[in-house]
Amino acid sequence: MSTPLSHATLEQLFLNARTHSHWQPRPVNDELLHQLYDLLRQAPTSANCSPARLVFVKSAEAKAKLKPCLAEGNVEKTMAAPVCVIVAHDTRFYEELPKLFPHADAKSWFEGNQPLIDTTAFRNGTLQGAYLILAARSLGLDCGPMSGFDNAAVDAVFFPDGRFKSNFLINLGYGAADKLFPRSPRFSFEEACRIL
Repeated sequence: MSTPLSHATLEQLFLNARTHSHWQPRPVNDELLHQLYDLLRQAPTSANCSPARLVFVKSAEAKAKLKPCLAEGNVEKTMAAPVCVIVAHDTRFYEELPKLFPHADAKSWFEGNQPLIDTTAFRNGTLQGAYLILAARSLGLDCGPMSGFDNAAVDAVFFPDGRFKSNFLINLGYGAADKLFPRSPRFSFEEACRIL
C-alpha cells in the first residue's frame, strides 16, 4: 500500500487519460461491469454510507429511454457509447447504515436532518462516481463523464419512485483516440493550491 504506482499506471489513470466523445465499436461485457463495481465499492465514503446507485444503460431499449433526456450535443456520443452509466444517489441511504456501519448508531445521525441527508448523499455519491472513472480506467476502459441532460426527466424514467436522484452520466467504452482534440489547460499548483 505504501509503494508508489508505476509511471505507466499513473499515465493510464491520470496523465494520458482523456474524456472521450467518440467510441470504437467494441462491446463492454457485463462481467467487466461487475469488476468495475467491485473495485469502486472499496473506496471510502463517510461512515461507509455508499449512497451511489448506478444504472448501466446498454440495451437499445434502455438507450431509447435515455435519448430524449440528453442535451442535443450529448445525444450522438451517448448513443454510440457501448454503455452509459447513470450515477445517482439513494436519498434514504442512511436506512442501510446498520448494515454498512454496524459499530455505531449512524442511522440516528441522519434521521430527521434533511440538509445533512442531502449533502451527504450528494457528496459521497459524487465521490463514488469519480471512483468509477478511475476504476474504469484501471480496467482499460475509457470514460466520457458529462452533465448535459435533464435530471428530472432521467429520474422520471429510471427512478419513478423518487428514492434515487441522478447526478451525472458517464459514457464507457473504448475511445477513438484519433478523434481527441488537444488536452485543455489545467491550473498550476500555484494557481489552485496553498500550503499553510
